[in-house]
Amino acid sequence: MLESDDPAVIARKLAELRLEHRDLDAAIDRLTVDTEADELTVKRLKKRKLWLKDCIARLESALIPDEPA
Repeated sequence: MLESDDPAVIARKLAELRLEHRDLDAAIDRLTVDTEADELTVKRLKKRKLWLKDCIARLESALIPDEPA
């Protein structure tokens, strides 16, 4: 996903992914209210949102320093 271990690069990517996740959430909310909304589109957006959530979790864990055992 990311080729850099630089915390600043990871933090910037995290911010981008969080923004996209939030935008998708708003789009899904709008589409679910619309009775004529395409169910397939809503499912695709939800799948993308879950993928983003996983990416965000991986990047957040990358920012946590490893502690020696």
